[in-house]
Amino acid sequence: MHAKMQLALWIAHPVLELSLAALMFARKLQRTFPVFFAYIAFQVVNFAILFPIYLHQDSAAGATRYFVAYWVGAAVSLAIGFKVIHEIFLDVFRPYHTLKDLGTVLFKWSALVMLLVAIVVAASSSTGKDEPLTLAVLTVERCVRVIQCGLILFLLVFSKYLGVSWRQQSFGIALGFGGFASVELIALALHSGGFINPTTLSLLNTSAYGFSILTWLGYAVFKAPARESSVNLLASQRWDQSLGDLHRPLDADSLIPMFEGMVDRALSRTPHELDLPTAPELGKKKPASVELEPDTAIGHAASKR
Repeated sequence: MHAKMQLALWIAHPVLELSLAALMFARKLQRTFPVFFAYIAFQVVNFAILFPIYLHQDSAAGATRYFVAYWVGAAVSLAIGFKVIHEIFLDVFRPYHTLKDLGTVLFKWSALVMLLVAIVVAASSSTGKDEPLTLAVLTVERCVRVIQCGLILFLLVFSKYLGVSWRQQSFGIALGFGGFASVELIALALHSGGFINPTTLSLLNTSAYGFSILTWLGYAVFKAPARESSVNLLASQRWDQSLGDLHRPLDADSLIPMFEGMVDRALSRTPHELDLPTAPELGKKKPASVELEPDTAIGHAASKR
């Protein structure tokens, strides 16, 4: 019965995803979240490739094809899903350019670290021909799931400081990924402890992903409100300004332009502006006597006559 329920849920996934893609295209949300739209489109294409192979895996060659196709698709899906986290991060920190740049650098380094860990796990595995690929993908998958859980916790705690409402699409996308990641990690822990069998584990994961698609559909239906503007945003603005100051420190010779400006302002003042007497001093001064030259004095006496 579990296998039949899992198959029914698996078939329902692409139907819901097609509805979500059509709704996003109708509301032009693919322009705001192009990576998430590509993720949904890839899930539909991946199902269209995997399901026929799944139905014709009676032979050993068919089982091998399904194994390779499944894990290659899982690797591509994880890569796009990780990029979706980056897209959500950029949308949340859109008003804060410095924080956005810092987040981009951190995401690049985390992607590099996950890739190196996956390569080391694949190279150190010697249990079989196909086992290294499985272990590498599973290692990256656990890392991505932990980051998705951390993202939704981050939004729940810091949403009021960033002006992000729980009704915005970016919050809904993070909520869907975070909820699915939480269920998967808990189910894996139960499976490792021997509390559930692999069939139940697969059924839980398939059901959780179906609820994630329904969450994304619900957020795509309703219009997202504008970002909140409150006093709490001042803290985020201070963080962004502080990081900007650290990113653009003052040079050692930054005082030279200031002194040059002071000298230019001093030299631009004319001498009469510098020596201009004040009003009291003007009242104390006596009028200076005018001494005429001899030629000028004779001409002045002749004019009187």
